[in-house]
Amino acid sequence: MMIEFEYWWLLVLPLFFTLGWIAARVDIRQLLSESTTLPAAYFKGLNFLIGDQHDKAVEAFSEAVQANSDSLELHFALGSLFRRTGETDRAINLHVNLLDKKELTEPQRNAVKAELAQDYLKAGLFDRAEELFKGLEDQRYKQPALCALLEIYVREREWAQAITTATELERLSGVPFRVEVAQYYCELAMNFIIAQNADAAHSQLALALDANKNCIRANVLLGDIEASAGQHQTAISYWKRIEFQQPEYLGLVAGKMLKSYRAANLLKEGLAQLNTYIETYKLPSLMSVLYEATLTEEGAESAAKLARNELIRQPSLNTLDQLLQARAMADDVNNQDVQLIQQTVRNAIGNRAAYHCNQCGFRAKQYHWQCPACNAWESLPAEPSETISREMTVKKSNQK
Repeated sequence: MMIEFEYWWLLVLPLFFTLGWIAARVDIRQLLSESTTLPAAYFKGLNFLIGDQHDKAVEAFSEAVQANSDSLELHFALGSLFRRTGETDRAINLHVNLLDKKELTEPQRNAVKAELAQDYLKAGLFDRAEELFKGLEDQRYKQPALCALLEIYVREREWAQAITTATELERLSGVPFRVEVAQYYCELAMNFIIAQNADAAHSQLALALDANKNCIRANVLLGDIEASAGQHQTAISYWKRIEFQQPEYLGLVAGKMLKSYRAANLLKEGLAQLNTYIETYKLPSLMSVLYEATLTEEGAESAAKLARNELIRQPSLNTLDQLLQARAMADDVNNQDVQLIQQTVRNAIGNRAAYHCNQCGFRAKQYHWQCPACNAWESLPAEPSETISREMTVKKSNQK
C-alpha cells in the first residue's frame, strides 16, 4: 500500500511543478505589463521624492502626466506635490481641467473634487473649499471632509458650525471632541460677554460644562461675569470650583480671587484661602499673588518671612527675587550689592519663565487657551516653566 502511494506522488509532482511555472509566468507577464504602462518619468519622480528634491519631482511628474494624460493617480500625485511646494494655483488648474473631462465616472469625479477642495483649503479659499467638501456625497470622503470643514470653521471662527461638525465627526469616528466642543462654547460666550449679554454667555458656558465637566475656562469666565456685575462672592464660588477640576489652574484666577475677596471685605479670608492652596498644591503662581498681597497688606517684614520660608521649601529664582525685594524694603537701606544681585536675578527670570506648548513647543509669555502656533486647545501648561530659552543659551555661548 505504501509503495503505491509513493508512485502516485511521483506521477503528480511534475504536474504541480508545471502548473506553478505557468502561474509564475502569468504573474511576471502581468507585472511587466503594468509597469510598462507607467512612463519612466514616474520612477524618476519617485527617486526625487525619496531624495527630498521636490522641485525636480514636480518636473518629473509633470512629464509623466503629459505622457499618460488618462491616469488620475499621476494627476493626483502631481497635484499633491504642487500643494506641498506652495504652488496651489497650479494644483487648482490641474484639477479644474480634470473636472472638465466629460468621460469621468461619478467616483472619479468625487475623487477629483476632493483633491480640488484640498487645493482651495491650502490656498485659503475657504468658501470654495467648504462648498466642495459639503458636496462630497461618497461615504469614503465623509470623515476627511468633516475634518477639513472643522478646520475651516475654527479658522473662520464660526463656532456654532464648528460645534455641529465636531459632534458629527465624533459620532462617525468614535474619537472624542469634548474638549474642543467646550472651548467652542466658551468662544461663543466670549462674543456675548463682549456684547454685554451676560444671560446668553451664562447659557453658553453651561453648555460648555455639559460638554466637558473639566472645562476650567468655563468657570473662569463665569467668575469674571459675576465679578463684573459686582457679585464677588458668587464669582469666588465659581473660581473655587477649579480646585475640583484641575487645581494646577488655580494660579490663573488667584489674583482675581483676592481682588474679589478685598471687594467683599473678606481679605483675611482670601489670604488664608491662598495660603491653604499653596500648602496643598505648591504652585509658584499662587506664591507670587500671595507675596504681593502680603507686601501690600502686612508690610515688608511679613513678605520677607513668607518668601524665605518658600525659598527653603521650594527654591526658585522668582522667590529669591521676592526675598531680596522685601529684605531691601524692610532694611530701608540703599544696599548696592543687594540691588545688583536682584537685578541679575530679574534678568535671568525675564528669559526663563514661559509657557511651552506640549504639542508644538511654541513659547509664550502669556497663557493661551489655544496655541497660537498649532491651534491645539489646552496644550499650554497651567504654570510657566523656568527654562532657559535657546536664544539666551546661544547668546551666552557666543559671548564666551
